[in-house]
Amino acid sequence: MSDNELMRTSMYVGGTSPVKMIQAGFYNEDCLVYDLEDSVSVGEKDAARLLVYHAVKEQRPKGKYILIRVNGLYSKELDEDLEAAVRAQPDAIRIPKVEYASEVKRVDEKVTAIEKKAGLPEGSIKIWCNIESYLGVMNAQEIASASPRVVAMALGAEDFTASMNAQRTKPGWEIFYARNAVLMACRAAGISAQDAVFSDLNDEEGLKRDLEMTRTLGFDGKTCVHPRQIDTVNACFTPTAKEIRNAQRVLEALEEAARNHTGVCVLDGGMVDKPMELRARAVLAKAKAAGIKTGGVTSC
Repeated sequence: MSDNELMRTSMYVGGTSPVKMIQAGFYNEDCLVYDLEDSVSVGEKDAARLLVYHAVKEQRPKGKYILIRVNGLYSKELDEDLEAAVRAQPDAIRIPKVEYASEVKRVDEKVTAIEKKAGLPEGSIKIWCNIESYLGVMNAQEIASASPRVVAMALGAEDFTASMNAQRTKPGWEIFYARNAVLMACRAAGISAQDAVFSDLNDEEGLKRDLEMTRTLGFDGKTCVHPRQIDTVNACFTPTAKEIRNAQRVLEALEEAARNHTGVCVLDGGMVDKPMELRARAVLAKAKAAGIKTGGVTSC
C-alpha cells in the first residue's frame, strides 16, 4: 500500500499504451488510475488487462496512490478484471457507474474471495465508487457506507447530466445538487469526496473558476483528464502560506486562552469558535500531508 495520503488529483491512463503508462508515473498527480473501461476498445480488453496487471505488479510508480478502474458492473469483463486487479495489489479498485449499495457489496464479496485464493490480507484493497447517474446520486449515502472497503466516491458529471437529459455547462449549476449529495454522503461515511472532471483542456481560467466551486463546497480532490491540469488542481487543494499562517494564529489564540483558563478568545476583532478551530486543524493537516512544514502549534 502507498503511504501517500494525498488525494488531491487523480488521473486516468489508458490500459493499452505502455508508453503513456510509464509517462504517467512522472507527473505530479497523487492518484494514478490505470483504466480498463472507457479508454479501451472491446477488442483490446484482454490485452489491456494483462498489461495493467504487469504495470501495477512489477513497474509500480513510487509515491503514487494506485487504482485500477475495471469495466462495468454488468459487463462480461468484470470477473476477469477483478481477478487481475486484486492479484496486482493496487491501493484501490475504481468501479464505474455505481447505482446501488448492493452492487458494491457484490464486488466486495468477489474481491474477498480472490484475496482468500491469492493468500492476500482480506480487506487490504479498497474501493472507489464513481457516481454517474441520477440513481447513483439518489443512493449515494447507502453506497458510501456499503462496505468498509469504500474510501472514496467521485462524481461523473458527463454521464450524470446525460442521465438527466441535462446540458453540461462550464458554470456547472446542472450538477450543483449532485455535487452536494455526493459530498454530504462522503462526509457522513467519513470517506474522500472527489469532484467531477473539467473537460476543456484549453480553458485554464475556466478550470480555475470550476475549482473555486469545488474547493468552496468542500471536496477533497478532483479527477483530471490531462496532465496539464494536475498542477492547477494540486494548487487548489494545497493550503497557501496565508491560509497556513491564519490557521496557526487561530490555534495559538486558543492555546493562549487555555493557559488563561478561558474557553473563548478574540482574534482580529472576531470571536474564535469551534468551527474555526476545526477548519484551522484541517488546513494544517492538509499542509502536513503535502509536505509543508508548519511548526509552532499542534495540527492534529
